[in-house]
Amino acid sequence: MSNSSRGPAVRASASRAVGSSAGSSDTLSGSPDSLLTVRSIDLLKSRDGLNRREHRTDAFIHDKLIVRRGQTFQMLIDLSRPFNPKTDRLHLELRLDYMFTSVRGIRIMVWLVDDLEDGRWEMKIVEQKDTKIRLSVNTPASASIGQYKVSVVTYSRKGGMLFPYAQNNEFYMLFNPWCEDDPVYLDNEAERRECVLNNMGRIYYGTELQIGTRTWNFAQFEEDVLEASLFVLERSRVSVTAWGDPVIMCRVISALVNSNDDRGILEGNWSESFEGGTAPTAWSGSGDILRQYYKSSGTPVKFAQCWVYAGVTNSVLRCLGIPTRCVTNFSSAHDTDFSMTTDIYIDDKLEVIKERTNDSVWNFHVWNESWMARPDLPVGHGGWQVVDSTPQEHSQGSYRCGPTSVTAVRNGQVNLKYDTPFVFAEVNSDKIFWQRKPDGSFSQVHVEKHSIGQHISTKAVGSDMRIEITHLYKHPEGSEEERMVVETASRYGSKPMMYPLPLANDVTVEIIMEGAGPRMGGDAKLSLVLKNRSSVQRSTTLLCEVLVMYYTGVLKASLKKERFPVILKPQEIKSIPWILQYGEYMNHLVDQGALMLTVTGRVNQTKQILATQFNFRLRTPDLTITPVGEAVMGKELTVKISFQNPLQQVLKNVLFRIEGLGMQSVRKILYGDVEKLATVTLTEKFVLVFSGPQKLLASMDCRQLTQVHGVADIVVKRQ
Repeated sequence: MSNSSRGPAVRASASRAVGSSAGSSDTLSGSPDSLLTVRSIDLLKSRDGLNRREHRTDAFIHDKLIVRRGQTFQMLIDLSRPFNPKTDRLHLELRLDYMFTSVRGIRIMVWLVDDLEDGRWEMKIVEQKDTKIRLSVNTPASASIGQYKVSVVTYSRKGGMLFPYAQNNEFYMLFNPWCEDDPVYLDNEAERRECVLNNMGRIYYGTELQIGTRTWNFAQFEEDVLEASLFVLERSRVSVTAWGDPVIMCRVISALVNSNDDRGILEGNWSESFEGGTAPTAWSGSGDILRQYYKSSGTPVKFAQCWVYAGVTNSVLRCLGIPTRCVTNFSSAHDTDFSMTTDIYIDDKLEVIKERTNDSVWNFHVWNESWMARPDLPVGHGGWQVVDSTPQEHSQGSYRCGPTSVTAVRNGQVNLKYDTPFVFAEVNSDKIFWQRKPDGSFSQVHVEKHSIGQHISTKAVGSDMRIEITHLYKHPEGSEEERMVVETASRYGSKPMMYPLPLANDVTVEIIMEGAGPRMGGDAKLSLVLKNRSSVQRSTTLLCEVLVMYYTGVLKASLKKERFPVILKPQEIKSIPWILQYGEYMNHLVDQGALMLTVTGRVNQTKQILATQFNFRLRTPDLTITPVGEAVMGKELTVKISFQNPLQQVLKNVLFRIEGLGMQSVRKILYGDVEKLATVTLTEKFVLVFSGPQKLLASMDCRQLTQVHGVADIVVKRQ
């Protein structure tokens, strides 16, 4: 397009016309030759208007226009006289700056054209009535996201005029997974609705055999959440010119959701004390966290652990338009030395050398997956990318992780960016037991090839069911493909020549849990199953030690240790009951009620080492939420929330937190103490402001009993 068709880019004072005096009668005249000025701009920002509905941003509780890039939107301009396309020119000047600081960004000219072309900032007149023109504004799918301020420049035979930016003349631009040219394009409508528009989700926790579920309010459309998300981006000091790249944005958010080295949103706390903040298990949504951070001008919110980091990351990325979901990896390894193995060191007495064993296995770890193209990687590595905001290891100088191609992880391509070795070890490292020899060196004595990365889970699309996506991260355990991938990846690690060789053995030991596992307040009962696959007798002495641990795999204390001999007849399978009584653990648990049983032994006849570990948790009760009566929009609904204390001790300073049902903030109820084995019932009333399917979430904040929560699905009818 030629410059002449766009017209000159003329800037002038808003109060003076170029080439005419301020008081000229031509300025006010309706003559085709008079100066063309702008009376008003209408960005058609109504929540139920065409722009917001077509751009799928009508769910935002916001009074500004919010659009998605790569898609046209409409606006109205009221001029001082009818627009004459033969003699008049008009264009927009857009400014994308930091919102909360004085850092300047970019300027964009949007020219008036006859026909719009994809991939360009352009506009055309689609309707003209007297002095008003309706414009269709085209935006490229590569545009930076953020807040754009709008000014209008007009030019006629009498000169040019600038209609300057006013406070109402601004709009927000988001990523667009509905646009085929946007790198975050997702071609499945059900998945788009789930991973962008759904404000409620599920986060999984516990152990691989005791998977717990909690509902999370992502709150991405709530008041102030969009501003808070953009405020976080500004804290990164990354230029707005890079705000159109989802790879960079995910990397920025991964670093800024934790506060470890940049005063980001959340301060982590894996201790036993949460004084001065909120216990991680008490949060049930992201809205309050983001608003608190935003309104405090960037003071980190206390406190978080992995599922809180993931919940908030999910909220911010969905708010910005990047399809994102929460993913839980059970038996998740933390490799600290880039070996891509999980190394457990034991002494000559078969006890774990705690000061040497730096690698750990978390009962579960929650991260996020975001959907995007990866033009910075070889073809075929787009799609789901791991984004992990929990601060574990440095990546290019900051505590962050990702985006990591899930395809690269599955194929063992740990040489590809970003942080693929770390994620690979989390889901597919071998657990290797090393025993100290008399000379102080260590030798491999046992390998567990299939214990890391179990039941990798996310919420199903369109339902509250849990689905397993382990197959996306690795080939079937034990298959030739999976073993080849592990061996390939290990060659890039810190121990390329130390890959374990298979060990011959004919005795196995396994720890078995019946059903859903033990409950808090009762005895924990497991079984040790030993199998002798030889044709001769075998004997061993087993060492069993149970430890209290944080869900991250960090050990707190040993609760019980015992040794006992076992004799196995040829081909015998023997089951030995193992019990941990309530009195043995009641005063020693930490935040997740997590325990780890380690069993080791040496077969006397063959000197074979037996070794296995089993993580389990003591299940906590749910909060039961029961609506009373019919739920009707605009009317009051009564809800009963009940809970029974399972412990033989008083729960101190119990706080209940309630959110959902369209509430714009969390309702907090300080209940006080709950007597041992007592039942509590709360009666709460809510005025229903939205119709359709809704969720009501409740959680309990209590030092002695954590991970107590509940959810109710409520269908609100119209009057």
